[in-house]
Amino acid sequence: MLVPASKVRNNFSKYLKQVSGENKEIIITKNNVKVARLVPYITDLDKYFTIRENAVDYNYNHRKVSYEEFMEIYENSNARMEYINGEIFLLSSPSVFHQAVLGDLYTIFKEYFKKGKCRVFTAPFDVHFRKTDIDVPDVMQPDLLVICDIKNNINEKGKYMGTPTLTLEIVSPNTKRKDMVLKLNTYMRSGVAEYWIVEPENRRITIYNFINYEIDKNEVYKAGEIAKSIIFERLEIDVGYLFEQGF
Repeated sequence: MLVPASKVRNNFSKYLKQVSGENKEIIITKNNVKVARLVPYITDLDKYFTIRENAVDYNYNHRKVSYEEFMEIYENSNARMEYINGEIFLLSSPSVFHQAVLGDLYTIFKEYFKKGKCRVFTAPFDVHFRKTDIDVPDVMQPDLLVICDIKNNINEKGKYMGTPTLTLEIVSPNTKRKDMVLKLNTYMRSGVAEYWIVEPENRRITIYNFINYEIDKNEVYKAGEIAKSIIFERLEIDVGYLFEQGF
């Protein structure tokens, strides 16, 4: 919430109540320039989850902020984070099994796309997903993505600003809702053509195909089956083999 310094000065108790009781933050402005923040007190336990930047301790996880505020926070932090529906999600370090599965997937995808115009990337790789009916983009880091429009979508800072053709997420116990609901919605509404949800816990792969910003098809593949891309002919994964890592 942006509030002029004069209003904070005249109604400090009101804004202090909002910060402490309603767990909100106040961005204080002077002459329309952001000059300070009024934020909730952080306990010693909270500091375990805190980003330390420029001697400022603040818990950003699940914090609602504007897109501009998120970019300011992100560009001044070494932490990995995503921005979905106006909310910040801090990203934890992946497990060994997660990385082993991702490595095998990358190898298979890289071999498949080696001769075409499409390129394969893995996280961390920021993508600004612009949903059809919302001006504010989501900023996410798919575990794996296939980009077929990279040539004309690199900005002056060397950042990719287009829309991937295919995205893939490897689900962990604490990312189920984000991967299977929030990200599914964002990918569908931002023009992604195909989305793979890889579930090591259930040993299965679900593939969605989107047309005109809606789900056109979805297929579920389990161990003993071959997962097949809907839009890329002969892009296939042996589901059982993928999860036989021995960890």
